[in-house]
Amino acid sequence: MRYTSLSDANVAKMRDFIETYVPAAMRAGGIPGLSIAVVRDGAVIYEEGFGSRDPAKSLPATPNTLYGIGSCTKSFVAMAIMQLVERGTLSLDDPASKYIPLRIGLPGKPITIHHLLTHSSGVPSLATSTVALHRGIGVDTGVPWGSVNDFYRLVNGAQDEIVDEPGRLFFYNNAGYRMLGHIIQEASGTTFDAYITENILQPLRMERTTFLRERYERDTDRAIFHWKKPDGTLTPTEFPYPNVADIPEFSFIAAAGGLISSVRELTNYLIANIDWGRFEESQLLSPESIEKMQTLYIDRPPNYYGRYGYGYGWGITENFLGHKMISHGGSILVSTAYLAFIPELKIGVAMAANTARPPYPVIAEGAFAALMGKKPEKTVPALRIRRWMKTLAGDYEAYKGLQRVRVVERGGLLYLEQKDPFTDMTVPLIPENDKLETQRFYILTEGVRQPVKFDVRSPTEVDLYVERYRYHKKT
Repeated sequence: MRYTSLSDANVAKMRDFIETYVPAAMRAGGIPGLSIAVVRDGAVIYEEGFGSRDPAKSLPATPNTLYGIGSCTKSFVAMAIMQLVERGTLSLDDPASKYIPLRIGLPGKPITIHHLLTHSSGVPSLATSTVALHRGIGVDTGVPWGSVNDFYRLVNGAQDEIVDEPGRLFFYNNAGYRMLGHIIQEASGTTFDAYITENILQPLRMERTTFLRERYERDTDRAIFHWKKPDGTLTPTEFPYPNVADIPEFSFIAAAGGLISSVRELTNYLIANIDWGRFEESQLLSPESIEKMQTLYIDRPPNYYGRYGYGYGWGITENFLGHKMISHGGSILVSTAYLAFIPELKIGVAMAANTARPPYPVIAEGAFAALMGKKPEKTVPALRIRRWMKTLAGDYEAYKGLQRVRVVERGGLLYLEQKDPFTDMTVPLIPENDKLETQRFYILTEGVRQPVKFDVRSPTEVDLYVERYRYHKKT
């Protein structure tokens, strides 16, 4: 792997942003360990581990630490499908039922491989990952789950769940990617995990990346995963996917999110997706097929930057600070990851952690903004919003302290709390503008909007107006 100098001014700004923001986010989120690597122009320009891959032994997280990368696996699945398309083994327009025992669908409107790739089958989530991952951490849903037949009994029982014809609505569906894994298995004549390993991982020299639980458990630089409970406590736990070597016919269970990797090896994958010419050298995939994977086919709700949707195994933001950004997150509840890149600028980032809910998109967007010579705090809306929320949160008192309220931040929303001998109220403060570009909010009282306004003169001088009262921030 090649490395470039950190002397570049924008690289230094990116490093400073990461090394300031990441430790603070880890502390706020109770994240034991996190690893990150950044690439530009085909080389790694930064890599680091923060915290502990195994807190009980005080072992550090490193760029080589193995994590479960969850749904970041999906783009590997999509790449494998595109390889089989290029070889003439299958077509994107083929009905999925041509290869697998999928029995649900609308008459004359079959669910195709394209629909599964884009989560546009018309079938809402069937919660197959809830069944699989809860089983893996010792919480059984009661749904039979252990074989290919169990999987299709669950899927084919969902005919009445179909919402619309294929191609019209986006429903993120892990079952769809498990079916794509099964299609790869049937079309290639080898197990799903073996196909990905031989046709993608090995050519990219991702030698430690694996679907095999036994290989992860033998590795000395592996993360100990942590189940983050609703109260914030962390419990060490096992890798929740079964060892696919024990169930080769059902190895496609891992297609929705069972890959294990390190951020260092994931930089090989990022570079290959950014620099399309490398595919011709290793015969992975043609630039035309990669471009199809990175094309937006179906819209999701817009994000801070406008139009946002899904391609083949990737999320697509059409205009991130003037450029198309490709990304995908992944979670197996006890380990998480995130991949993002901007093809035009040839920059990308890989991150992973050994528990849930790190603020990955904010980290990636801040790093990219810095590499573009911009100030992350001013150009990344989520950073500005979090700063505003920190300013607005606190304890407030009305005249002579006769009325008291508290503004708290939870899960990305502000809440107004009032608790006294006569009142026990907690209501969300709903912003008038999604990007918090004004200081005006509202609450709902019996369905009627009631204005709420903040007047911020400085971070410590904040007034709050609710109905008849003017409150002053105290802490």
